[in-house]
Amino acid sequence: MANNKRFRFGPVALTNSAANVLNPPAASGGVNAGSSAQYIVLEHIEIVNKSGSAATFSFYLGATGASAAGTEVIGTAISVPANSSYHWYGSLRVDSTDFLVGLASANTALTVHGEGEIGVAG
Repeated sequence: MANNKRFRFGPVALTNSAANVLNPPAASGGVNAGSSAQYIVLEHIEIVNKSGSAATFSFYLGATGASAAGTEVIGTAISVPANSSYHWYGSLRVDSTDFLVGLASANTALTVHGEGEIGVAG
């Protein structure tokens, strides 16, 4: 992926209601050049618990704001101990039509940030 650009997102506070955390941009505009949406390859995500109590998180990949059964990725109700963090490493492609949606058990106790690469879909 030599033509991709390194990027980071966050930190973003996770709430106790499903909310969009990440969505790649769609490309549009120009004249007679077509357009290609962008995609993200997530490689690392860190969830930090800034509170004095354990809290859980779940991430979903799909429609905007959705937390539908069967769309869980990167954890389902994974517990993060008080004043600690959880790290995920992998290679998850997120297309411009996908939304990474996050949900926490305690409102704003957890923050998320991550990094990977962003590129233009071909």
